[in-house]
Formats: sequence, structure tokens, C-alpha cells
Amino acid sequence: MPFYYINKNWTLNPGFHHEVHTEEHAAELKIQDKIYLGWFANEIDAVQEGKKYYSNADGCAVCCPKAHKG
Repeated sequence: MPFYYINKNWTLNPGFHHEVHTEEHAAELKIQDKIYLGWFANEIDAVQEGKKYYSNADGCAVCCPKAHKG
């Protein structure tokens, strides 16, 4: 189960929302301004946790495709 983070900067993606990323993908993207969400069995649960911080949270199309709404 991976660790998940939510990007605090919503302007860095085409959908202009706060994206949830796996720890590995957030590191690849060099995202510095992020909130640790925790360790989850799947990205859908991680995005639900992210919605506690930002109502427009969405899964990254690359690392969280099952939770990506666009």
C-alpha cells in the first residue's frame, strides 16, 4: 500500500484542482508544497481523505487513475 499526498498548489495541473499523488510520483514531479494524507490500500480512499482538506481533490491521471475524474 502506498503513501499518498495532496498537492497544495492547484494551479499546477490542467483541471485546476488539488491532485492526490502517490509518494513516488510526487517525488518524481518534485512537488514541495503538499500535505501527507497517509497510507491507503487504494487511490479512491486517498482522494476521499484529500477531500477533507480540499473539496475539489482529484486523483492524478498518471498515478491515481481509478480516482481521476478530470
